[in-house]
Amino acid sequence: MKIIIAGAGEVGFHLSKLLSFESHEIILIDQDKDRLLYADSKLDIKTLQHDATSILALKEANVQNSDLFIAVTSSETTNITACAISKKLGAKRTVARISNSEFTDNKDEINFSELGIDELISTEELATNEIKLLLEKATFNETHEFEEGKLTMVAMILSSTAPFVGKTVKDAAANFAGINFMPIAIKRKNSDDTIIPRGDTVFKEGDQTYFITLEKGVEELNRMAARKSKPIKNVLILGGSKIGEKTARDLCDKNLNIKLIEYNKNRAIELADQLPNALIIYGDGRDVELLEDENVSDMDAVVAVTGRSETNIMSCLMAKSKGVGRTIALVQNVDYFNLSKNIGIDTLINKKLLAANNIFRYIRKGEVVEMTILNDINVEILEFKPSKNSKITKKKIKDLKFPRNAIIGGVIRNNTGVIALGDFQIREDDKVVVCCFPKTISKVERFFN
Repeated sequence: MKIIIAGAGEVGFHLSKLLSFESHEIILIDQDKDRLLYADSKLDIKTLQHDATSILALKEANVQNSDLFIAVTSSETTNITACAISKKLGAKRTVARISNSEFTDNKDEINFSELGIDELISTEELATNEIKLLLEKATFNETHEFEEGKLTMVAMILSSTAPFVGKTVKDAAANFAGINFMPIAIKRKNSDDTIIPRGDTVFKEGDQTYFITLEKGVEELNRMAARKSKPIKNVLILGGSKIGEKTARDLCDKNLNIKLIEYNKNRAIELADQLPNALIIYGDGRDVELLEDENVSDMDAVVAVTGRSETNIMSCLMAKSKGVGRTIALVQNVDYFNLSKNIGIDTLINKKLLAANNIFRYIRKGEVVEMTILNDINVEILEFKPSKNSKITKKKIKDLKFPRNAIIGGVIRNNTGVIALGDFQIREDDKVVVCCFPKTISKVERFFN
């Protein structure tokens, strides 16, 4: 595919990096020479120093023949304008990064496709939704919903007390009447290798294990992991950023008790006016005395979303030391994901990865309707819609000769999630969730084309 990315900041560079690995033709546009020089030295892409809204520059980038135009500069006005112009010039699809949640809240009322924008991506909204989902399923350190929760991906670290540690996948499944979940990936403790589990794969203590599950399978997984799901009621948010504000507002709407600590006095006053149902505190979230004064040990969860990754990590570690059960930290550096499991923070979230997950579905073939890239693990989860007469619908799953480095986790049929085992046969109208290694995606896609 020919892909043009406007904006060489963190999101643009990260997208360029991921896409260049897959041999797409990438052109990166930015006005900042240093950013482009850095990208050019690290990636096998073309760069163009120019304003992304320049018609001459877009024509120079051959936008009229592009398959996808992605605008992820720091200015939403630039992104919207660049997408509108690119679409008029002939770009097949356009994606604009925005920060104003009003755009996404009213996208059904305002048809942005008529303006030349096929998709709006708000990294702040994506981060907020991720936080809310993690709090709803507080036992797990990673989650992702497919089709509004018809199927859900959850991940947990297996403790030594989990009853199925030391057992095979087949033996563990035999202990339950009915199958409401499917293990799809395992990363062993102190290992960089990822395993696509089979029936004879043995669960081990410390495994970071990923499951596709139905709603009723969540409690089963809690029991299997020897953990009791505790509902989240009291939440402390550190940082009055856009993410912090939206998270606080949405959680207040769910009748949760919210405290928000903001370092900037003027911003704290502003938030107090905007969030009447939350307790806004002016102070430094790293201040141990302040956290103790605010009874941090009584919190069910601490969410750190300040503008500094280090502050967020340290605040969450402080909360953990005080007995907080659930901690979530926003980080800018993807490399920090390797640390989260080792240092004790439950979940790290990254806006770049969230944006990439949403944008990637426009790049995949085979009618991919959803996908997610997992943190610190080398597999991808994709939701496919089979095309008419595709190979995947011709035989039962066990007879398909599906790639060994891929696994079908579940199927959504007639708006209902199903855990699909070997005797299940996929139909044309189904949506199929698959976990596989990146190098196997092209083989998987051929089953759905």
